[in-house]
Amino acid sequence: MPSLSAACSRAGGGYPFETDLPTANQDAGLGLPTESRLRQRKDFDNVFAHGRAWSGPLLVLRAVSNDLDHNRFGFVTSKRVGGSVVRNKLRRRLREIVRVSDITRGHDIVLSAKTTAPAATFDELQTAVLDLFVRAGLSLRSEATA
Repeated sequence: MPSLSAACSRAGGGYPFETDLPTANQDAGLGLPTESRLRQRKDFDNVFAHGRAWSGPLLVLRAVSNDLDHNRFGFVTSKRVGGSVVRNKLRRRLREIVRVSDITRGHDIVLSAKTTAPAATFDELQTAVLDLFVRAGLSLRSEATA
């Protein structure tokens, strides 16, 4: 009988009985769905060429209307922001902030991080993003309170 470690190695790591567990994105509904993400270079180029820009101390928001019934988001974190761990953490935070935000539909939106963004807390980032959405006229909450 093979040992447990041998079975785990052949299974790609972890315990063999863990294969039935759902992944974070699979069943929990977390993260941005694929249709809500800007993936192709031409889509980013369209936002940069034809969209309007709003700037804050931590981020730059660029937005352009699309012909869809949902928003698509892209995130730009250059190497000047930090190493890969820092950039990925920042993108994860921005995706979560965007996921829970109330925004008008039908826009392609790109959030670009400035070099000051990694030092900000999650709450500071959330405030900065929501402020940019309000200034751009994309926030549904600003219309309800105004």
